Amino acid sequence: MDISAAIAEMKKDPEFAENVGMVLVHNGVVRGWSRADHSTVTGIEITPDYERMEEIRKEIETREGIWRAVAVANEGPMKPGDDVLFLIVAGDIRENVKPALADLLDRIKSEAVTKREIFA
Repeated sequence: MDISAAIAEMKKDPEFAENVGMVLVHNGVVRGWSRADHSTVTGIEITPDYERMEEIRKEIETREGIWRAVAVANEGPMKPGDDVLFLIVAGDIRENVKPALADLLDRIKSEAVTKREIFA
């Protein structure tokens, strides 16, 4: 996903200027170490549940002040530095957009994406 292109596409919608005062982005990347114990990770295997991701994304879009939410996950084997998860939340004010992005991220990571780390 090209984040800049996705935002540019959003901005083409005439409703964008009327509804959006903030756009927040998350670009998750494969780390070279494990969160559990900092041991070296040579890769990961990602398995997204796209249907669940879409359900969560739609829920976030119904929140007050949220105009649009986007969620895209890559799938399969990846190496450190590869992009894993892209999220965009566009809405009216930071008090609405910041928690929406945080919830979207936390819920997708816990409910819709599984990963298996591969060690050296």
